[in-house]
Amino acid sequence: MRTRRRLVAPLSAAAAATALLLSGCGGTGAEAEGNHGDHAPETEAEQVEEAQPRLVTTYDGGILTLNARTLEVIDDTKLEGFNRVNPVGDGRHAMVSVANGFQLFDAGAWTEEHGDHTHSFAGSPELTDTVYETDTPGHVVRHGGSTVLFGDGDGRMQIFDTEAFTDGAPEPEVKEVEEAHHGVAVQLENGEILHTIGNEEERSGAKVIDAEGQEIARNEDCPGVHGEAAAQGEAIAVGCEDGILYYRDGQFTKIDSPDSYGRIGNQAGSDDSPVVLGDYKVDEDAELERPEKVTLTNTETGKMKLVDLDSSYSFRSLARGPEGEGLVLGTDGTLNVIDPESGKVTDSHPVIEEWEEPVDWQQPRPTLYVQGEKAYVSEPDKSQLHIVDLGTGEVEKSAELPHASNELTGVTG
Repeated sequence: MRTRRRLVAPLSAAAAATALLLSGCGGTGAEAEGNHGDHAPETEAEQVEEAQPRLVTTYDGGILTLNARTLEVIDDTKLEGFNRVNPVGDGRHAMVSVANGFQLFDAGAWTEEHGDHTHSFAGSPELTDTVYETDTPGHVVRHGGSTVLFGDGDGRMQIFDTEAFTDGAPEPEVKEVEEAHHGVAVQLENGEILHTIGNEEERSGAKVIDAEGQEIARNEDCPGVHGEAAAQGEAIAVGCEDGILYYRDGQFTKIDSPDSYGRIGNQAGSDDSPVVLGDYKVDEDAELERPEKVTLTNTETGKMKLVDLDSSYSFRSLARGPEGEGLVLGTDGTLNVIDPESGKVTDSHPVIEEWEEPVDWQQPRPTLYVQGEKAYVSEPDKSQLHIVDLGTGEVEKSAELPHASNELTGVTG
């Protein structure tokens, strides 16, 4: 089993960049040398005029890193198997779910503060040798300056100060849930941790513990608990097979679905809205249900709305826009824009051709990812990726990739 190693080269790059800044702001680049576990490549990072946002997408056999503005392929990292990828939240790194844990991926672009201004750097992406070991890596959650890794097979919560990744590979604070299960955990700004409750057989709800691990709130009226989202006012929501459960201002609130079985398994939140966008499935026995409704749950009023769409969607179809608007990528190829307060579909922008969700959840399907004012939509059947300007709804750029993309995320650089 691969052991966790201290990541040296990104540290050295940051240190070299800092030394450059200390010697004056007129430098043009920074060079770093370091030891990445079993090998010692030389990594160069050049100073650039502005932050360089990048996309990170997986395919069957590796990870592509792209320029988020041009969609140019910057790097192709080979990695066998089905791999999941999630941003750490520091604008530079991502976590790749591998067989023995979460492996740290350096997207190779970052920005450093320097007095009243900043300096940005761009270099080569790299899958580092740092692995945060766990049994069956699950959700990665970023919230309130913290990043939490959840291990489904051992119930380990590995908790980090998100900004600590700027100095290398930090050591986590480790806590464990009562019983291992497919779950999720979120650390709030006050140090409280909300995590799901369950075991290998069933999942029943969520609880909140304080910084010392003492339980301060619990609710087990959430069968099949899954997913998480944070809304305005630090309301943390999780989905249930019969509604949605959220924690706000020290207490849990359960909102029932209008149907006896109305499963909300995936959610998308926004700091600019108290409303949580969620999926909605009503057929408990379906191998693959293709829903045509989404949910909007207001964590201030405790009210839920159902929104009818003209097509179905998948669990990778939900996102939020820069002003908190709900975004849903439909199987008819359109990007639907939903007003979270009224529940009305205000726009439907054609982006890709019609598609059908595969039964196997690990198989590629069109995926929606939002970064800043742009929405990125993958079209794996054509090995294409599209940039949508959320201000106009126009597809401003499309590119053919060397591989059909699966998971899609990004870093701000």
